[in-house]
Amino acid sequence: MANGNNKKKSTGLAVSVVVPVYNEEENVSILHERISAAMHSIKKPYEIIMVDDGSRDRTLEVLCDIQKDDPNLRVVKFRRNFGQSAAMAAGFDAARGDIVVAMDGDLQNDPGDIPLLLEKMDEGFDVVSGWRKNRKDNMLIRKVPSKIANRLICSVTGVDLHDTGCSLKAFRKEIIKRIRLYGELHRFIPALAKIEGARITEMAVNHHPRIYGQSKYNITRTFRVIMDLTSLNLFLKYFNNPLQFFGGLGLILMFIAGIIGMLTLGFAFTHDNAVSSMNILITLTFLLVILSFQFIFFGLLAALIVKTGNKKSAYLVETLTK
Repeated sequence: MANGNNKKKSTGLAVSVVVPVYNEEENVSILHERISAAMHSIKKPYEIIMVDDGSRDRTLEVLCDIQKDDPNLRVVKFRRNFGQSAAMAAGFDAARGDIVVAMDGDLQNDPGDIPLLLEKMDEGFDVVSGWRKNRKDNMLIRKVPSKIANRLICSVTGVDLHDTGCSLKAFRKEIIKRIRLYGELHRFIPALAKIEGARITEMAVNHHPRIYGQSKYNITRTFRVIMDLTSLNLFLKYFNNPLQFFGGLGLILMFIAGIIGMLTLGFAFTHDNAVSSMNILITLTFLLVILSFQFIFFGLLAALIVKTGNKKSAYLVETLTK
């Protein structure tokens, strides 16, 4: 059968569940148990990848104890805390399943929703994003900033989702393997997948209040999201040809320099004694010409980077268990 041949070409694994964790010693054991129960219910080969993002508590120790009894669990350990986007990127790089499911490690996402995400994927979608329709978080600190950020993200990226911040998502391997994450870009994975031509949908999922551990969210993350959104906007528009952006700026500056140059010549013929004013205009003209060439050069350099690719990872792995 075709499915059997595809599994042989890949790894035989149907699903990889990627979970970044940071100081979640009280949650990882419960989470592992719930993910395992959900995966056993679908009766497909799977793996669970827990990425320890430089935890300073007993998270790694608990994971290593669990792994002794579960060959389906793999653990990635970072040397220090690199952030959620880097942790997800490491999990995606390590994933061997044909479908990759990402979720948070704080027990607020429900592993029981994983089979439903997979059923939705069977309808022909490449990305299924969770929607925390009844979100169990603080209204002022979490919900309001999230709604504002969600509106901004959707308006800029053109991907219409109710909840861009939900970590519970499912992806086809061939899509997620082509996406590089850094900063806070894990929030924009659907937009990045859109560049690859992914078919994206959304479904309501369960959401639970945090019981154990401390939330890693603070209001400063909202500003980081906005900064990354600004860069993403340029990325989405000019990813294939950044020379259009930088070259366009260069041509605008060149045009302004030409106008100032002509005004300077006209000023020279009509004002014989205005040498100081002419010097200022001539200096400004040359400055704009130099800047225009610099922008064009930046555009050529950016185009070269896009063509050759940047292989540097956003994280540094200390250990990866088999």
